[in-house]
Amino acid sequence: MTQTLPSSASSPAPAGRGRLPLLDVLRGAAILGTLMTNVWIFTAPGAEWGVLTGASGSPSFASFPDGVETVMRLLANGKFLALLTILFGVGLAIQYGSAARRGEPWPGRYPRRALFLFAEGTVHFVLVFAWDVLMGYAVTALLVAWLLTRSRRARDRVMWWALGLHLALMTVFTVALVAAGEQEPTLSRKVADLYAHGGYGEQIAFRLENALALRLEPLLTFGLLLFLFLLGVRLFRAGAFGDDATGRRIRSRLLRWGLGPGLAISVGASLAGPELFLLDRYVGGPLTALGYLGLIGFLVDRVRRPGPLMNGLTAVGRAALSNYVFQNVLCMLAAYGIGLGLADRLGDAWRPWWVIGLWVVVCAILTTGSAWWLRRFRTGPLESVQRWALRR
Repeated sequence: MTQTLPSSASSPAPAGRGRLPLLDVLRGAAILGTLMTNVWIFTAPGAEWGVLTGASGSPSFASFPDGVETVMRLLANGKFLALLTILFGVGLAIQYGSAARRGEPWPGRYPRRALFLFAEGTVHFVLVFAWDVLMGYAVTALLVAWLLTRSRRARDRVMWWALGLHLALMTVFTVALVAAGEQEPTLSRKVADLYAHGGYGEQIAFRLENALALRLEPLLTFGLLLFLFLLGVRLFRAGAFGDDATGRRIRSRLLRWGLGPGLAISVGASLAGPELFLLDRYVGGPLTALGYLGLIGFLVDRVRRPGPLMNGLTAVGRAALSNYVFQNVLCMLAAYGIGLGLADRLGDAWRPWWVIGLWVVVCAILTTGSAWWLRRFRTGPLESVQRWALRR
């Protein structure tokens, strides 16, 4: 169903008339924070498959290096991905508001954009990284785009039902994991050798052969994706990202409620053992993401003059799609045997320091590269390709 939106001053999301600087900073932080999680996947034995088998490691404070890795993974796991998901919902609300001000039909041509995003995600999954998020975002966006034509009451009902379904699923799966007890990792040497020494074509074939298992996350967490998208719409329309008293008040509440209960759940679940992994990533993570949103907003509000860090985050956020894909390409070339093969060459001997170093180097490349690119072009490389393809 396509709805023709009236062009009037009362159209939804009036805050979307001007660009909100905080949104770009948040997107940049979410992209680099998501890398803080993914970099441990790329550098673990078995890489993408190691996550499913538990070979990517579990929280440990047995030594100082183990503690450093555990803290970094705890601060990032599921948090920045949830923040990125919220911001994707915000972007959808902005596009809806823009269409409303122009009096254009909605969803109009937006399904084409979503389908193109799904195609980009599929290519990314096959060629680069099995834990791609773009495919799940595209499917969720199609549903949320339609829900934006419904009443707020209908959207709220869907949002809370989606959250309830998600929490119920996480509870059932967590109980099952606890009942099964801690399992020893079952990563085969063949899979470990595939990423350490195998050819690029072999890795692609492996992803395709195991596509269903590697795509479990967006299937099991669809309720969470739907909830976070709609939450992003609701926060945007409430003015949570504005540079005014209303925005600061909302962000202050998010800071208190997110970092308090959210981090408590994540820390407790992480220390309790790998059986509570789902509670850490998919319950504590999204709640903590709201706290991160409030914290970043709090810090940005107190910046009198933007410096290199804030300018770098803004540049990364303005080219978020390109940076999300490019950071995974860089990690793949650095860690896998088809590139530098650092995961096999350095292994556990220099872990976690070389992994942290890789994250820092990739972040530096993204921030400086994005700033350089955007001084010459209006949008990022993949964003430009998307706009060109959709115009045709």
